[in-house]
Amino acid sequence: MIKELQEKIGYHFKDPQYLTTALTHSSYANENKGSGNCNERLEFLGDSVLGVVVADYLFHNCPQMPEGDLTKTRAAMVCEKALCGFSTQLGVGDYLLLSHGEHNSGGRTRPSILADAFEAIIAALYLDGGMEVARKFILRFVVPALKTTRPKPFKDYKTALQEIIQQNPEERLEYILIGESGPDHNKHFTVEVHLNRNVIGKGGGRSKKEAEQQAAREALELMGY
Repeated sequence: MIKELQEKIGYHFKDPQYLTTALTHSSYANENKGSGNCNERLEFLGDSVLGVVVADYLFHNCPQMPEGDLTKTRAAMVCEKALCGFSTQLGVGDYLLLSHGEHNSGGRTRPSILADAFEAIIAALYLDGGMEVARKFILRFVVPALKTTRPKPFKDYKTALQEIIQQNPEERLEYILIGESGPDHNKHFTVEVHLNRNVIGKGGGRSKKEAEQQAAREALELMGY
């Protein structure tokens, strides 16, 4: 059974006990004293590895996505619903070690158990093969999922704001750079957007254009858009 799952994972463990522990639910460990540890500690580690890998991927592959959307996208990829789906794709439920009671009550399809087991498998891969092995496994599921769940990577807030303001021809919109900091290779700019000399939004970014977009986004939010 373990060998079959390793084929599905696409990795052969040097120490298969890591994978066995990842599949061991606490109910089984409690019912079978001396059978070994349950997967709770691996779940804890796997959650952290998962978060780092997803954040790193989004940061490097979605350069135009603002911080707020990055946070929302990462959350969508590491939530119970997503992890349960990944686990189901892999067929993890068939390999879980559960107590008789948990098995009879539908534990093999319970979302929380499947999600936890997926995180535990990530940790098992990380401990046995290192970060790159874990990363490859995670991205195998996350990258396809991003195509359907990821917010649009870029929205032109400046254009949206301009279109609203243009409804009143007498109104004047202006972006003003009010701050610049950091070394040349890691600049941070702060911009205010003014409507008839009144500040209606403020934003920051690694370029003036990004700062202007964030200022426009804040203005739109304050205006109720």
